[in-house]
Amino acid sequence: MAVSVEEKVDSREVTTGDNASAVLRYVIRGTADDGEAKSALADAAPESYDDLVRKGREVSPVFVDISNPAGSVWDGVARYGREREEPETGQSRFSFDTGGGTQHITQSLRTVAAHGAPGIAPPNFHGAIGVTGQSIEGVDIHVPVYNFVETHYLPAAYVTGGYKVTLFHLTGKVNDASFRGLSSGEVLFLGASGSARSGEDWEITFRFAASPNRRDISVGSITGIDKSGWDYMWVTYEDAEDEDSGRLVKRPVAVYVEQVYEYGDFSGLGI
Repeated sequence: MAVSVEEKVDSREVTTGDNASAVLRYVIRGTADDGEAKSALADAAPESYDDLVRKGREVSPVFVDISNPAGSVWDGVARYGREREEPETGQSRFSFDTGGGTQHITQSLRTVAAHGAPGIAPPNFHGAIGVTGQSIEGVDIHVPVYNFVETHYLPAAYVTGGYKVTLFHLTGKVNDASFRGLSSGEVLFLGASGSARSGEDWEITFRFAASPNRRDISVGSITGIDKSGWDYMWVTYEDAEDEDSGRLVKRPVAVYVEQVYEYGDFSGLGI
């Protein structure tokens, strides 16, 4: 007996819209072998349905008798969805967010107000935050960080062992020249991940974070401080007498800007 495939009366389940899909349901008879049942379903179910393409097919046993394959029955399902075009070699995709990050600071931009007890002048700490005895506690604040991701489809001939090593050595480096409209020192390369597509090209995703350069920063009475986006700035304090209150207070006496990331030539990324 030949294998038969019949569409069920209540077969068709369809959804519309941007994520349009369809499901067609079948009854398969005449075989006890799931591979043969699936092959018969593939022959019977159309490759496309209502501008949708077939995405997959499944069979499940209802009744299977190995000694009598002709009496075996299977349920079959064919699923359909929109055809999505794969990016071609040389194309790119981009995404970003400006969610930012946190930073611990010990100095404010300015002191908005200071209130003392009746008859007592509040000490002037020149913007130091959380002064307690011998320490400056500071505060964690939200700072702008621009995270962006680029996915590029590069020819297989370009993605050599040497190119992969270049990506490795540039990871954790800061741009030494303008990159994607951002100034030198603002972009940190967080690394790349990739996979080959059928031996013709590579899909490689590059991850970056950007932090703005700052110029002419003031910390207390210290002015004219410049800081690149990924440099680290810290402040040292010493005891000083506050003239208004007559109390001993902590005052910033030196500001240090430290380079903590090496610079790299992002042209080596090849994007």
